[in-house]
Amino acid sequence: MRLGEGVEWGLHCATVLAMVPPGMPIPANRLAEFHGVPPTYLAKILQGMSAAGLVEAVPGRRGGYRLARGISDITLLDVVLAVDGDEPAFRCTEIRRRGPSAVPARQYTPVCTIAAAMWEAEEAWRDSLRSITLADLVGSLAQAIPADAVRKGVAWMQEVLS
Repeated sequence: MRLGEGVEWGLHCATVLAMVPPGMPIPANRLAEFHGVPPTYLAKILQGMSAAGLVEAVPGRRGGYRLARGISDITLLDVVLAVDGDEPAFRCTEIRRRGPSAVPARQYTPVCTIAAAMWEAEEAWRDSLRSITLADLVGSLAQAIPADAVRKGVAWMQEVLS
């Protein structure tokens, strides 16, 4: 399974939005600037997150994006689904019923054993992502971000919010 880079971008934007005062929006182009990513592509990611109810767009000259829910109410799975969609990672095409060993369909189990194992693994992966919230990420950032990066980020945020 390979997640699109938009998932990474969406998660990083959500953590930045989680660190601003409640209700304060940050323009999409400034979020793109902060992360060094193309603004037009990031705007599509943010639109998907908005459609999923994770962020909301604030119109106007001082508008932008802000979180639509509390940081304890947004999970990693929420962001993954908003950005990459809800399609299953594994698609069974029933190749077990083809080739030289094929038998009549009624002789096969209703669910392919391989498909069942893959779907079970995907559900475990989704459960894991469902158990990690934006609050969990924000809580662990203090140990993960170099002090110089924190100082630069705070200065940038003060500029954007002033």
